Amino acid sequence: IDLAAISNDPSGEKYANETFEINHLARFNNAKLAKSNGLKKYIIPSSCSNYGKIRNDEIADETFKTNPLANYSAANIKAENDILPLADEKFCVIILRQGTVYGFSPKMRFDLAINAMTYGAWKNGVLPLMRPGTQRRPFLHIKDVLSVMHFMLNQDAKYVNGQIFNAGGHNNNYSISDLAKIFKKSFKNDLEIEWYGSADDRSYFVSFDKIKKLGFINEY
Repeated sequence: IDLAAISNDPSGEKYANETFEINHLARFNNAKLAKSNGLKKYIIPSSCSNYGKIRNDEIADETFKTNPLANYSAANIKAENDILPLADEKFCVIILRQGTVYGFSPKMRFDLAINAMTYGAWKNGVLPLMRPGTQRRPFLHIKDVLSVMHFMLNQDAKYVNGQIFNAGGHNNNYSISDLAKIFKKSFKNDLEIEWYGSADDRSYFVSFDKIKKLGFINEY
């Protein structure tokens, strides 16, 4: 499971060369090394951000045209395109396009939407929201990330090899403004809204029918 990557958009824009070297070329090299050393299965955690911006009446399944709006997602797509052809009967390659991750972890990240909103609401009574608030996202709890990785490791290669899977659940497709309403209700007080950043063009809801048919259901 090739987790090493520069993993947010601001870092990807600031360190463009490193992002493509690590997120694309190094992972491609890792996959080739894995195959040449006889490993049976290689999972690359990619991102639903690869879909970029889609219409509000659309939902992106795995066949939907990608539209990277940042170096992070562009590097992911390059890695996917190079690594998928390595798949054969002895080397199983799986692409997992994950939703935006949230939830507690020992090395905590507060640059992720729900985590940042939770921290701001708890610490300062302020709910930080990236403009314009209408942008849509699929979210994925960190424990469900672990579950879907474990799930894929245990799948028969004939059902998953050489394929892309959106990782998440339909019940976690939310707009940022939808999340704000949930936070206000959960904290039971008048949270102050703090808008920040320029308008975020990334906006996409995602279909998880394919992985659901395989048997994965998100818990959180």
